[in-house]
Amino acid sequence: MESNKNTGRLVGLLFLFLFATGIIVYQFLQGPVLFSDNFLTTTSENSNKIIISTLLLFISGIISIVIAVVLLPIFKKHSVILAYLYLASTILEFITISIDNISVLSMLELSLEYTKNESGNSDILSAIGTIFYKKHWWTHYLSLLMSCFPVFILYYTFFVSKLIPKVISIIGLIAVFLMFIEVVLSLFGHSISMNMLIPIGLIQLILPLWLIFKGLNSPVVETKI
Repeated sequence: MESNKNTGRLVGLLFLFLFATGIIVYQFLQGPVLFSDNFLTTTSENSNKIIISTLLLFISGIISIVIAVVLLPIFKKHSVILAYLYLASTILEFITISIDNISVLSMLELSLEYTKNESGNSDILSAIGTIFYKKHWWTHYLSLLMSCFPVFILYYTFFVSKLIPKVISIIGLIAVFLMFIEVVLSLFGHSISMNMLIPIGLIQLILPLWLIFKGLNSPVVETKI
C-alpha cells in the first residue's frame, strides 16, 4: 500500500511538471510568437524562446512515456490491455510532438531567412511563410488530437481500477471528451469555443495535486485481460 502511495506521489510530481510545461510553452513561449500576425519577424526575434519551447516539449513527451512505464505494473493488476494501450498511446503522442517540433523549427529557420533577405525575396518568403504557418497549425492540432487518447485511457483506467476517487476520473473523462470534440471541429473549421479546453486544464491540475497529497489507492483486484 505504501508503495502505491509513493508511486502516486512520484507520478503526481511528473504530471505537475507536464502541466507547468504546457502553460509555459503555449502561453508564454510559442503561442504568442508562432500564432501572431507577424510570425515571420517575431519568430526570429524570439528564437531562444522557440528553441527552449521545443526542448521542453521533447522532455515532456519523454516524461509522459516514463509515467506510463511507472504506472504499467500497477495498471497491469487491473487490466493488461489498458496498461499497454496507455504506454503505446504515450509513445504515439511523443511521435506527434516530435513532428510538431520539426514544424516549429522549420518556421524558425524560415523566419531567420526572411529577416536576412527582407529587402530581396520577401514576397516569395512571405508566400512560403503562409504555407509553413498552415503546416504548423495542422501539426499542432493533430498533436492536440493525439494527446486526447493517452489522457482518455489514463482516466478510464483510473475509473475502473478505483486508484483515485471516481469523481476525478469521471470529470477527467468528460473533460477529455470536450477537448476531443473541440479539436476535431477545429480541424474541420467549425470551432465551438476554446473555452471547451478549460475543463481539461483544470482536471490536469487537480489530478497531480491529488496524487501528490494522497497517492494512489490500493484496492484488492483480480487481473483482467
